[in-house]
Formats: sequence, C-alpha cells, structure tokens
Amino acid sequence: MSVTTPTCLWNDSASLDELTYSIDHGAIGATCNPVIVLDVLRQEMGLWRDRIHRFIREMPTATEGDIGWRLVEEVSVRSAELLIPAFERHHGRNGRLSIQTDPRLYRDAEALVSQAVHFSRLAPNMIVKLPATAAGISAIEEATYRGVCINATVSFSLPQCIAVAEAVERGLKRREEEGMSNGNIGAVCTIMVGRLDDWLKVVADRKGVTVDPGTLDWAGVAVFKRAYALFKDRGYRVRLLSAAFRNHYHWSELIGGDVVISPPHKWQVHFNASEVAVVPRMDNPVESRILKQLRKFDDFCRAYEPDGMTVAEFDAFPPTIRTLRQFITACHDLEKLIRDYMLPEP
Repeated sequence: MSVTTPTCLWNDSASLDELTYSIDHGAIGATCNPVIVLDVLRQEMGLWRDRIHRFIREMPTATEGDIGWRLVEEVSVRSAELLIPAFERHHGRNGRLSIQTDPRLYRDAEALVSQAVHFSRLAPNMIVKLPATAAGISAIEEATYRGVCINATVSFSLPQCIAVAEAVERGLKRREEEGMSNGNIGAVCTIMVGRLDDWLKVVADRKGVTVDPGTLDWAGVAVFKRAYALFKDRGYRVRLLSAAFRNHYHWSELIGGDVVISPPHKWQVHFNASEVAVVPRMDNPVESRILKQLRKFDDFCRAYEPDGMTVAEFDAFPPTIRTLRQFITACHDLEKLIRDYMLPEP
C-alpha cells in the first residue's frame, strides 16, 4: 500500500516489537498516549521497572501523575528514534511519533498549547495530538503558529475536521505573514472512524432502530470519504488519518487517498494475512442505500454534514464524551500503576 499508492501506514502503538514489525511492513509513523503506555508497560515491564524506581528516587516531590507523564515522554522518545530514517527520507511529512496531550486539559486551550510546545521539543520528529474540542480548536491554531506539528484527535465528524483544518490554516497564515517557514509542518487530522460506528450501534440498540446488517460499519468510512473530497476541493494543508479500527473497511475503503492509515498491531497482522486486495477504493462512493439508512440517525447527520455541528457543540457530541472518558480513565490507571511502586502495599 505504502509503495503502490499515496496512502501511508502509521503504527497505532509505541511497543518496540510492534513498531519494529510495522516498520518492516512499511510503516512510516507511530502513536503514543496514556492508553498505549499502559499497554507498553504491561508488555515490557522488565525494561521499565528500574526506570520507574529511578524516577521515584530522582523526583522526590513528584506526584504519580508527574512520573506517569515522564514515562509517556520516554516511551515516545524511544519510539521516535526508530522513525528518524523515515522522517529524514520524507522531509518531515512522515516519520513522526504522535504524542498525546493530557486529555484532562480538553477545556484549557492555554494549558494544551503549553504542553504541546513542550512535547514538540522532545525530539525533532514529534507530532502532538490535540483534541478537536472547543478549546482544542483554539489550541490547534496557536500551537501551529508556534511551529508545532499537530495531529487532531478525539475527532469523529466532518464539522470537527473542517474546524481543525481552518485552525491550522490560520496558524500557518500567521507564520507566513511573519516570514516564518512552514516547510516542515505536516499536520494531520484523525477521524476515529470506528468510534462513530460504535456510538451509532449503541443508539440503534437503545432506540430499537433496525437497519440492514453491516450498515453501521460504514458510518465512519462515509464521513472520512466526504471529508477527503472536501479537503481536496478546498486545498487544506492537512492530511486525514484513519484510526479506531473495527473492520477492514477502515483500511481497505480508504486505500488510494493521500491519507494516513493507523491501525493497531492486531489489525495490521489481520490485514497482512487477509485476502483483501490492496487496490484504490478511496474514490468509490458509499452506496446511496447505505447512506439513506445511516441518515435515520441524527448523530450520523451531525457528523456527516459540513454544518452538522458548531464548534461549541463538539464537547457534547457523544463519541467525544465517551472517548475523553476512556482517555482520562487511562491517565488515572497509569497513575495507579505508578502509585503501587511509590506506595507499595505493606
């Protein structure tokens, strides 16, 4: 795919084994966040136990959260090193490690920008995840202006994608007006396609809405395809990224676009072993009968229509709430893990 089409593969993991596998199969990017760090620690605790104890000794006033985020930084920097060859080969457009800002800051634009700037300086090939919340949109513009390469996350809808792209354009324009270079700022906007599908399945179950089997597996793909066409038409300098995989459509239907596909390790193994043909499908429209059934759901229409939501409504969109709650829970789980080392049970 990465060789025969413009579509790029990034790895949705920072585990050394999983990232190495992915790079060997064409990956030119990767992701880290508190959820992933928890998985890495569980897989590689033998490599990190002494490091945790060292942090506890060297940071005598640090909280569990302080040490947890130092681990996020170290795991991210370690993985970023593996991507430097791709970063140099692609002149900064790929070869980046996505590190996520603290999801608990989703309402605080100033705090998001401050953390984004800090993260961007950890390695030359960092790309920083900022949420597509109301405050996050403001932070995306300011972080872009300050030279941070951003990856918008907690994003499921066309209105969010448009707001992200416009914020990046404003940030880039401010830089241009001040004579600063934008050559190495390769922003992306994630669409968590599977999480939109997940929510519509919850709604269908709650409200007793019946659609043809498989229909709800197309919701995220439909939004992604429409966003891609709109981005090309408007000339936005932001690439779209597909994440939160639930089925092979989230990969196969997007092949051929100048986009990023970021499946976790499990899905990459599935895809590599599958008989699904690696052929361009991005320009294939979602069938009208499927769209007609998806339009039974108000939240699909909000996600699919360019004016389906205002920026002020992003934070209350159910997939946003569900995702932020999961990400914030992962932060607390990471802190609990560190607490067990700082204050072991007597």
